This record gives sequence, C-alpha cells and structure tokens, in this order.
Amino acid sequence: MHIIIDGYNLIRQSVALRRYERFSLEAGRKALIRFTALYKKRKGHKVTVVFDGWEGGPAEEERDRQEGIDIVYSRRGEKADDVIKRMVQHRGEECVVVSSDRDIADFVSRRGGTAVSSQEFEALIDRVKDRMPDTQPRSDAGHDKGEDDVREGVKRKGPSRRLSRKKKAAIVKLRKL
Repeated sequence: MHIIIDGYNLIRQSVALRRYERFSLEAGRKALIRFTALYKKRKGHKVTVVFDGWEGGPAEEERDRQEGIDIVYSRRGEKADDVIKRMVQHRGEECVVVSSDRDIADFVSRRGGTAVSSQEFEALIDRVKDRMPDTQPRSDAGHDKGEDDVREGVKRKGPSRRLSRKKKAAIVKLRKL
C-alpha cells in the first residue's frame, strides 16, 4: 500500500507537530519525517510526503528521500494538492491519502482510493507507536468465545443498514494501516 501525505496539512492539523513548526518550517518538516519514519518501520508501507513549493519553491519539482520516506516538493506556482491529485491518478485504488482537505478527499474517493483525515492518521500512528511487539497483552487472552458474547452497540436491521461496497473497501484499507 502507498500512503501519500499532504505534509503541511498534517503538520498544521497535528498538535504534536505544530509546535515544531513554530520554530521553523524546516523543524516542522523534519519532525514529520521522523514521525512517519517510525510508522513506516513498523508497518512497512511505502510513504510519500508532499510539501508545497507554491510561493517560494524551486522552479522544478524536487524529490528527496530521508529515513526511507519519499519527499516531493511541488514546483513554484503548483500546490501540493495538484501533485497529490496527479499521483492518485496514476495509482488509483492502491493508495491512501492523508489530508484534511475536503477537495482532495473527494478527488481520491472518486478515483477509488481512500482518504484519511490528518487527525485520524495521527491517532493511528500514535497507536502503532505505543504498541510494542510481543509486549502488548491480547484482549481475548484467557477468554473463550461462547454464545453468551454480545456485540454491544451493533444494531442490524435490514439492507438499509449495510455499508456500501465503497465504504467496505475503505474500511479494509484503513485496517491495513
């Protein structure tokens, strides 16, 4: 799976990363790269972070790689949103885009991909970061699943309550994160 991140969007939506950006944009970018590199090491997904070079960036699109994370700086006059949309057009269903921008989320879902808000992704990374292999006790340890188990909060009543195929596919992709 390929995860494409709208870099400045995630930095500015994240409480933890925003404080680094207060020092400088470079500090915010470095913190985001470290933040996502830990996630990549644990999960193994391909991660690309796209930053705006819209106002003061280079004349041509630049690419870099740090700590296993692919980094793309959009060229001057082009927003990161446009670069992300172009990447999604080539990848389609194989990608998950992290951005709280509704325009990008709508574009991604129309192309068959999955969009995750910056806050949701940050929460996912925090959960992965907190979970250490083989040290986390299983929630079902010592518990036999029997007929007396009741699924709380689940009401099933006819086809109108079923999720669409599109929503089911999105949930499957999110579980892989």
